[in-house]
Amino acid sequence: MRNHVPDCWNAAARALRHHRRLPPLAAASPQPDPVSYHPSRPAALLCLALSMSLVGSYVALSKPLVAAIPVLLLAWLRFGIGGAAMLHWLRKPRGEQPMTRQTRWLLFLESFLGNFLFSICMLFGVSLTSAVSAGVIMAAIPAVVALLSWIFLRERIGPRTWAAVACAATGIALLATADAGSPTQGRPANSLPGNLLVLGAVLCEAAYAVIGKKLTGTLAPKRITAIINLWGFALVTPFGVYAALRFDFATVPGGIWLLLLFYSLAASIWTVWLWMTGLKAVPASQAGVFTVMLPVSAALVGVFVLGESLTGVQFVAFAIALAGVLLATLPSRATGAGAPASR
Repeated sequence: MRNHVPDCWNAAARALRHHRRLPPLAAASPQPDPVSYHPSRPAALLCLALSMSLVGSYVALSKPLVAAIPVLLLAWLRFGIGGAAMLHWLRKPRGEQPMTRQTRWLLFLESFLGNFLFSICMLFGVSLTSAVSAGVIMAAIPAVVALLSWIFLRERIGPRTWAAVACAATGIALLATADAGSPTQGRPANSLPGNLLVLGAVLCEAAYAVIGKKLTGTLAPKRITAIINLWGFALVTPFGVYAALRFDFATVPGGIWLLLLFYSLAASIWTVWLWMTGLKAVPASQAGVFTVMLPVSAALVGVFVLGESLTGVQFVAFAIALAGVLLATLPSRATGAGAPASR
């Protein structure tokens, strides 16, 4: 019996040493992968709505910016200020898989279409056509997003989503045609080049939504935001430097610089991060309905900030458009809350 006592003590000591080593091992375990994080459905829907509302707000508030600063220089300053504010987001997080060639290509396309071309097409297009024509064309964004997500992501588009798309398009088209009797002064109404540019912006915005859904499966939202902003800065730098060398910065009022700071942070950081975060829990076709908030928020900024009037017809248009958002966001009994459509 005595011969077995040391063996028992040795076994107990080895077990104790093994137990004591467990906490350091657990402490050294990797942190949760940011790519695998999925927000709750209500949080994701709120992120999508806030993102598009901010886009509409800064599109409306960019009018004084475009009047004071050339478009290409404005885009360059926007990407530069936004990039400086999120340099630390460029760092590769722990647990992220190496980017494939397809992922790198999608990141470039996301920036080229959703940042660079969208800004150029929208800013120049609105200056070449009437506001009514631009609003009617922008009403097609939810339908284009749903169509592209069906083609490229193989998302099943249910009747409720199509009904939400129809509500969104109807509401914004009604909003846009409410002022058809009073054409905008100083702009060539129904200008074909301007309409084509706005249509190009619609296609860019739809592609941005669909490609973003693809990217959120492999990269964290902060990382996507930083990389596509860096690409945007690189793409517009030659044009921005040329415009900067020919521009007198002393003519820009102090208030415009503050507005530029808000525009840069909203366009480069807040809206992109909110959109990518929301896409992690919502199918692209359903998220596309939230693009209805873009022209709606732009109109509200025009009323409450720029002093424009809001008619009864416009109130009805808002109600129809928001009914589309409600149809898209109510949980379905057929699928679990937040579950993406089958592909």
